Amino acid sequence: MIEGFALRTWLAGTIAVVTAAIVFAYSRDVQVALIALVGGAVATVVARSIGDSESADPEASLRSDEPLELAPVLEAILDPVVMVRHGRAIAANTPARLLLGQHIIGEDVRTAIRHPAASDYLTLPPEERGTAPIELVGLGAQERRWQMRATETAPGTQIVHLLDQTGQHAAERMRVDFVANASHELRTPLSSILGYVETLNDEAGDDPAIRRRFLGIVFDEATRMERLVEDLMSLSRIEAEKFRLPSATVDLAVLAVEVHESLRHSRGARGEDVVLRLSETVPPVAGDRVQLSQLLHNLIGNAMKYGRAGTPVIVTLRAGVRDSVIVTIEDESEGIAPEHIPRLTERFYRVDAGRSRALGGTGLGLAIVKHIVERHRGRFDIASTVGRGTRVTVTLRAAEPLS
Repeated sequence: MIEGFALRTWLAGTIAVVTAAIVFAYSRDVQVALIALVGGAVATVVARSIGDSESADPEASLRSDEPLELAPVLEAILDPVVMVRHGRAIAANTPARLLLGQHIIGEDVRTAIRHPAASDYLTLPPEERGTAPIELVGLGAQERRWQMRATETAPGTQIVHLLDQTGQHAAERMRVDFVANASHELRTPLSSILGYVETLNDEAGDDPAIRRRFLGIVFDEATRMERLVEDLMSLSRIEAEKFRLPSATVDLAVLAVEVHESLRHSRGARGEDVVLRLSETVPPVAGDRVQLSQLLHNLIGNAMKYGRAGTPVIVTLRAGVRDSVIVTIEDESEGIAPEHIPRLTERFYRVDAGRSRALGGTGLGLAIVKHIVERHRGRFDIASTVGRGTRVTVTLRAAEPLS
């Protein structure tokens, strides 16, 4: 017959496991379920300790500062977790000790988590602070952001869970910046179009020469908007597919010849400057043909735009080591200063914004290339020498040979 503290221990343990299972079933998050299990384990330990001391002082176990035997469970949690009893840290997993320091065991939790907002939050009684987490900025490093939640698992005992929100915050900032930049890029040609159309509606529209010139500007600005919208849509489609590895087999040499012919006939004299060099054996690649065509158009088009007029744009395809294909595009241009190179694939980043817009650039070409290469699990490198030119290298994996 189960009675007394044994019954409490058995019930607490059963509830802990069931609660963790329910949490996992709803959240499908192993870490959240483990934290729920830790809370249940604390309740089990406290129930056992209360049972052991029933005949003595029932408060003695709660005043104890001895660490709980929960290390294996705590270490299974990837986020920093600190167990607190009567205001002191009595256990912490490795992520928590790396963040807060190895010395935190036994310290007042307000000293262990050195943050004013955390101190105020943890000082409040559980019923006053509610269940909502708080945001901590600057814990561990100035740019780090954390979400902290404290859950009482037994009288005087609580689990403090820290969730790193730095990446999510950075992603949100990127999204906000992207929307702001896209809005600005669209607003600029739109304002120009509206201004010239309004002028054409006035007396200036009666002059055939002025009307022709203004309509030409409106057409150019509308075309610029069209290119920007197309690039935005392309970027959105590529990002939506980035976790789906392309499985088709593409003959990159044939595709390069097609792109070369297209540019040679559509870019006038500058199209004649593109030189295509193919090795005798260029293996096919595993990829998305439409996206790889876009990659070649963007890279060769950039070299044609920014290279000096009349200088060659050399496109080379060759087999690389370890079943790879290497594409290089070289131009003779003013080159790019080293400090700009790491940022060239950022959306809307331009070394010379005025020149880029004048040449019809949208600021998204290299961002699209980067995402295409990432989706193909390839490598993208840019090397440039100021005053001499730029060389872009793309390495793609060769397709698996047919058995």
